[in-house]
Parts: sequence; structure tokens; C-alpha cells
Amino acid sequence: MTTAGWFAVLLVGGGLSLMATGLLGRVYRREEELAQILDLPWGEQDVELQAIAQQRSTIVENTVGAASALVDSFDAKGTLLAKLERSRVPMRPGEFVVVTVSAGVVAGAVIAASTSTVWLGVLGLLASPFVAKAYLDRRIRKRHQKFEEQFPEALTLIASSLSAGHTFLRAIQMMTQEAGGPLAEEFGRVVSETELGDPLLDALQRMADRLDIRDVDWVVQAIRIQQTVGGKLADLLHTLADFIRARDEIRREVDVLTAEGRVSAFVLGGMPVGLLGFISVVNPDYMKPMYQGWGWVWLGVAAGITVFSITVILRMVNSIEV
Repeated sequence: MTTAGWFAVLLVGGGLSLMATGLLGRVYRREEELAQILDLPWGEQDVELQAIAQQRSTIVENTVGAASALVDSFDAKGTLLAKLERSRVPMRPGEFVVVTVSAGVVAGAVIAASTSTVWLGVLGLLASPFVAKAYLDRRIRKRHQKFEEQFPEALTLIASSLSAGHTFLRAIQMMTQEAGGPLAEEFGRVVSETELGDPLLDALQRMADRLDIRDVDWVVQAIRIQQTVGGKLADLLHTLADFIRARDEIRREVDVLTAEGRVSAFVLGGMPVGLLGFISVVNPDYMKPMYQGWGWVWLGVAAGITVFSITVILRMVNSIEV
């Protein structure tokens, strides 16, 4: 590619990157200002909510509005909104779609310019939604793992507070003051919903549905049964905490034993793509015969075999449930 072509690609990519960065900056700044206003005492530093909530230009607002309408038409169940909420990404679905498309265009332009192959750039653009979904899933998975690590200790703290004579709600409040990370955020939301008049068990059930973690659902069901039939809640929470710790030890042992299979799947899937990209950059003429005639067929066969092999390996290592 000529110098002018590289300059055009960098200019377009840089402009789209600046647009996406500016949009994200406005989103985070808006969330911080709203949080600061909500934390102020009643009547102090009153401002117009509309002036804080709407701080974007007409072009950005129209783009985000069109993306939001598109998401609403294709995602009536609100799956993307639920993923954004569970991953704690402070963006609306339309904003996330705009950022994803912008990043895909930049990535596709860079790939096409570096490999001198247009179809690889188009492939990079089409892969951007899958990369965005994988990013959200990874954030949700990491957040769930951290929550599961903190959960047994949280149950122990709540049980100790109950044994000391505190109420269940007060014990949860004290635990949120001591804990951090996703555990304090989720239980803090439960406390806030309870302060607004919602029953504690209903708030806990919503937390369990939102997190979709089996241990949390079991604990909520056990608490609901205890509230119905009676008994010592502190002893029940101690027993549940010990049970969750035992399951977690077995789960970690299974993860260690199946780690080799997961690494094999990642290497098997990443090595062909990496080699293809490396050869396309270093010696583009070497791969030209594969981009015409029967070459496309063999590339498709190789991609199908790779995907099938990765699927089989991951199914084998992930089929063990504890």
C-alpha cells in the first residue's frame, strides 16, 4: 500500500477512535456527576437534571438513538441490556453498539492495510460483535468468580453478626461495610432496595436472578425455607458457608486437572489464525494462491476442522459439573 493509503487509513481510524473515546468519556463523566448529585443531602446544590443527563451533541444523540432503536427491534428480551448490567459496563445498549461498530471499522481498516487483503479487513469488521460479546462474557465471568470467592466469608460474617444479636438486615449492612468488590455492590443494592420498602427476601431473590450463580440461588432458597419453618439462621449460614467452601475446593481441583485441555484448545484455535496473519504480513505473495480457486475451499475446510476440534475439546473439559 502506498504512503497516501496508509495515511488515509490512519486518519480514518484515528478519527473513529477519537469519536469512540469521546463517547465513552462522556458516558463515564455523566455517571460520575449523577452519582455525586445523588450522594448530596436533600436540597444542597440543586441543579437541572436535564442539563446533566443530556450532554451530547445532536449527531451523537441521533446515532445512539438509531442504534438503540435497532437493538430494541432485534433484542426484544433485553439480553444485551442484561449483559451490560451484569458486567457493570456503564453504557446503554445503543452506546455499546456504536462503540463496537467504531472499533470494528478501525480494526478492519488496520488489518486490511497491514495485510493488503480487503477480505481480511471485512472479516475483522464482522468479528467485532463476537469480540464485544466475548468481552462482556469475560467481565461477567471474572466478576462471578470474584463474587464466589468472597461469598462464603460473607455468609460467615453475617452469621457471626446474627449470633451477636443483630438483625438479618443489619448484619448484611455491616458485611457490606467490611467487604469489597462485587460482593459489596450486590448486597449494597439489596440494602438499598430494602430501604425503599421492598421485602428483604424479594431483594435477595432478585440478586440471585441477576447474578445467575447456583450457590447464591441455593442460599436464598434455604433462607426462604428457614423464614417459613423457623430455626437458627446463624447455624444455617455457617453450614452453607462450609458446604460452598468444600464445593469450591473440588471445583478448583477439577479446573487444574482439565487445564491442559483448555490450553490445547486455545493453541489449536489461535495458531492457524496467527500463522495466516503473520505470513500475510511478511510475504503476501506466498498466500495469494490460497485466495483463488480451490484455495478458498481448502481454507474453509481447515477453518471447519479447527472449529470442530475446539468445540469437542471444550465440551470434554467443561462437561464436568461440581
